[in-house]
Amino acid sequence: MNAFYLPLLALLAALVPVSAVAGEKPPNVLLIISDDQAWNDYSFMGHKSIRTPYLDRLAGQSLVFTRGYSPVPLCRPALASIITGLYPHQHGVTGNDPALPDAGVNPMAARNNPKYARYYETIINNFQKHPNFVRDLTARGWLAFQTGKWWEGDPVKAAGFTHSMTQGVLKTSRHGDAGLDIGRKGLEPIFQFIENAGEHPWLVWYAPMLPHAPHTPPEDILQKYLPIAPSEPVARYWANVEWFDRTCGELLDYLDKKNLRQNTIIIYTTDNGWIQDPEVKNRFAPRSKLTCYEGGVRTPIMISWAGHIKPHRDTKHLATNLDIWPTLASLLKLPAPQNLPGIDLTDARAVAKREVIFGEQYAHNIADVDSPCRSLEHRWMISGDWKLIVPVDTQSPTNKIELYNVKSDPWEKKDLAQREQKILNNLRKKLDEWWTPDIPAK
Repeated sequence: MNAFYLPLLALLAALVPVSAVAGEKPPNVLLIISDDQAWNDYSFMGHKSIRTPYLDRLAGQSLVFTRGYSPVPLCRPALASIITGLYPHQHGVTGNDPALPDAGVNPMAARNNPKYARYYETIINNFQKHPNFVRDLTARGWLAFQTGKWWEGDPVKAAGFTHSMTQGVLKTSRHGDAGLDIGRKGLEPIFQFIENAGEHPWLVWYAPMLPHAPHTPPEDILQKYLPIAPSEPVARYWANVEWFDRTCGELLDYLDKKNLRQNTIIIYTTDNGWIQDPEVKNRFAPRSKLTCYEGGVRTPIMISWAGHIKPHRDTKHLATNLDIWPTLASLLKLPAPQNLPGIDLTDARAVAKREVIFGEQYAHNIADVDSPCRSLEHRWMISGDWKLIVPVDTQSPTNKIELYNVKSDPWEKKDLAQREQKILNNLRKKLDEWWTPDIPAK
């Protein structure tokens, strides 16, 4: 048998058709989004020191794509892409913050500046122009609870959640306000929401600021890593990863205790990567967050639904966070917008047919909220084992087009752009056909 078909057959075998029964309660949805975590920082992904027993267990119960990707390596645009199913250049949220009216002004103090307020509202308005899967589900009868990271103002008004921890008041909120307590201060708000939901189907957005800095883990976890980590900053990050894993275990155990797992779809991903700077606490190293390298954009993506999706580990095919809405819509037997670039990850043939994925990388701040793509710094793509990174300004002596074989060189140490010109040119053509930005002059 042709070896090409073996992964396809394995994926087909992992899927059991969903049979909707008239009058049956629709499934619940739990979306778990890690914050600032590298693709390999899990036991099940091969890390030799970090222990993630609960996510390991979830992986054993899931359809896992080890070659999952975020289309952008920064928190706010990544979260906007997850919920809308669109690239940042489509939904208009390209950075974490608007450029400050005065470079010397503290970001929180700037919220009293009318000009900054206009910038802030423009970004949220860009986001609100587009459909998202939360609003779609609540319109169909689901209750939806936002917890953790959230940038787009009031989650109820901006995205259609029925309940939220985040208040989203301009002068006091940047990326979650009260919502940032989830995980770090327990999970009781989620448990209470589920309890109160009764017979209503529900969706929970669990996006804690974990393992995101500040890396202030419980002492019992930190003490496990201080003797084995190369430095204290690394130990603190590793401990925060296990802390996050512990909260996931508490949440999953609650669902088991309440006999809810059989009727709950669980989707797991990360907003973007992180490699800890070994010398400085709470700071990321080069080639991780805010970059197109694997340390910035790669993540495992997991889909679990007991009795409907058999566990399977796919190490070959490409997946992206843009696939979450199409996948969820398929499992719920609901329509999704036709213009979504993602695919249904439970459709084995669509997964096997996919040849390429794309991504973008922007500056941290949005230089011009009325033309958000002006902050674009790189486009990137992966086709098979090959990854191409193209800077916007190719004329700058500090920028260069890069090409890596991420199968043989997953940490992208050997740039093959000069040696593999034919492959580079072929990929560059595909990248330009996907999206060639028309960026106004600065």
